[in-house]
Amino acid sequence: MKVALVTGAGSGIGRACSLALLKAGYHVVLAGRRADALDETARLAGDLAANALAVPTDATDPAAVAALFETTRAKFGRLDVLFNNAGTGAPAIPMDELTFEQWKAVVDINLTAVFLCTQQAFKLMKTQQPRGGRIINNGSISSVAPRPFSAPYTATKHAITGMTKATSLDGRAHDIACSQIDIGNAASEMTQRMTTGVPQANGTMMVEPRMDLKHVADAVVHMASLPLEANVQFMTVMATKMPFVGRG
Repeated sequence: MKVALVTGAGSGIGRACSLALLKAGYHVVLAGRRADALDETARLAGDLAANALAVPTDATDPAAVAALFETTRAKFGRLDVLFNNAGTGAPAIPMDELTFEQWKAVVDINLTAVFLCTQQAFKLMKTQQPRGGRIINNGSISSVAPRPFSAPYTATKHAITGMTKATSLDGRAHDIACSQIDIGNAASEMTQRMTTGVPQANGTMMVEPRMDLKHVADAVVHMASLPLEANVQFMTVMATKMPFVGRG
């Protein structure tokens, strides 16, 4: 039995990847804030819904994260894949207009929650038999190049790259692999604004192309299914014609 845990599993990339992992034969723990959204993800799995376990969780709360992983251990006995996917952004306004609360909300979910989940995954993966597992972090193209008015999101996604490298290094002795997928303009609620135009570095507004979520889900399943002797350290999957190479 292969077991995966996906944060932010109630919508968008998290939902698409959860369904793809279920289809690939995984038992999947669905984590997210909203129980109704997680239940809808399980319902969309159809006959595979019995292999999904919805666990409503505030991933920014250390006690809630510990309980999530204990529930996973109690139910399945192990964890093979953690997909740190949950994320959020702040309003696209000049950084001097951002409130501390807006900054902190992005840091809490995009960075601190990733650390908390990774920490609990290490505790389980180091002690289970067979030992080890894989952690996949949702970076972003913003981990390489920022959009205008995106200081909190850009800062946290750059930090995820460092977290990925540190996790890879610290996990090496325990057969824990860590990967990062940098996603550009996957068609989800978060990128709906791309269809009406978003600010560009030169001050213009431009409609940007998007790609089907399926391509992200297929990539995550590929990364997850590799044997632990192999690892996709970093992968970028993006809408081909979106402004990234040459952004700015």
